[in-house]
Amino acid sequence: MTIAFADLPTSPNGTPEGAVVEETWLDTIAADLSERGWLNLDVRDYLGRALLAELRQEVEILEKTAAMERAGVGRGSDFTRDRSVRRDRIAWLNGQTPAQQQLFGFLEQVRVGLNRRLFLGLQRFEAHYASYQPGDFYRRHVDSFRGRASRVVSLVLYLNEGWRPEDGGELQVFNRESPEEICGRVQPDEGRVALFMSEEVPHEVLPAARTRHSIACWFRQDVVPVPLTGV
Repeated sequence: MTIAFADLPTSPNGTPEGAVVEETWLDTIAADLSERGWLNLDVRDYLGRALLAELRQEVEILEKTAAMERAGVGRGSDFTRDRSVRRDRIAWLNGQTPAQQQLFGFLEQVRVGLNRRLFLGLQRFEAHYASYQPGDFYRRHVDSFRGRASRVVSLVLYLNEGWRPEDGGELQVFNRESPEEICGRVQPDEGRVALFMSEEVPHEVLPAARTRHSIACWFRQDVVPVPLTGV
């Protein structure tokens, strides 16, 4: 789902509704993306536990009502579903619920903040829920092919309460300068966010031992949306 700033509910001062992102917080994100290509941090103070719970409830309902589709890789004529590569199910966010509107307000602030600091030319974003059942995974990949000028920055928000190390499902991140080197693992705890440069940072989702929910978002340079069939 493509979201324009004008589509978002705003407060009287014209900013998106919800928590206002601090400039110093955006400085940290921009610096880490520039220096390392990725980072992870806790956003519970910005989004709040109530909103995270609402988003988690939405994806659980979608899952129970069979409204999520099996994910694939590629777009258009290149789209394919290969369970040896990824096994999650997805549902695109459309911004039509109050919880999604609040989340999109936060994401819009991130988009604008990164443009001001890194001059990335980000025009829009898109996001989907992802659900991994026990044993599901997503093999090592990058989110955009270099030179496509589409997905530039990736953001993953995790929605899982009480996640333990033995539950698995970590996001494993590889060094963009030395692609065989693992430079970090992110446990999918509620309110934890990972951001990385879409073309540059290889990553994978390790098999989960319990149901794992997240929201994946991509900030894009292109203006005209591509039909949302797969990722």
